[in-house]
Amino acid sequence: MAEIRLQKFLSECSVASRRKSEELIRDGKVWVNGKKASIGDKVDPKRDDVTVNGKKVTVVKQKYYIMLNKPRGYVTTMSDELGRKCVAELVSDVGATVYPVGRLDRDSEGMLLLTNDGEFANMLMHPKYHIPKKYRVTLHTELSDENLVKLSDG
Repeated sequence: MAEIRLQKFLSECSVASRRKSEELIRDGKVWVNGKKASIGDKVDPKRDDVTVNGKKVTVVKQKYYIMLNKPRGYVTTMSDELGRKCVAELVSDVGATVYPVGRLDRDSEGMLLLTNDGEFANMLMHPKYHIPKKYRVTLHTELSDENLVKLSDG
């Protein structure tokens, strides 16, 4: 296998998202072959020894793809510093660390994908892949012209 960027490797191993992996690297928590890693480092997953916070990172063998009907009142995150209910609580029995693909607001409900497949998640979320997404919104009040303009403009 060819060398890949360290943050991509960490994401594919379900350690953290690519951005969070970059933070771990910047914070000095990632080591490759006994040396502190730097942003831009590449690794050979078959040859290199990667650790995060002293724990060896292993390649994920089993991929999980979960369609969750997220109820209202849960935040789309795996932990929350404000103590709110998280979607992690709803998938705690999966047996693997999975992450949400995209977001739904706390007051929203609907289908949310979770996976430990970082490459798949990136393909769905990154704008360069042009994956269309549809959202249906039900309002309990009239939509003003001003708010319609705000929604249209993004």
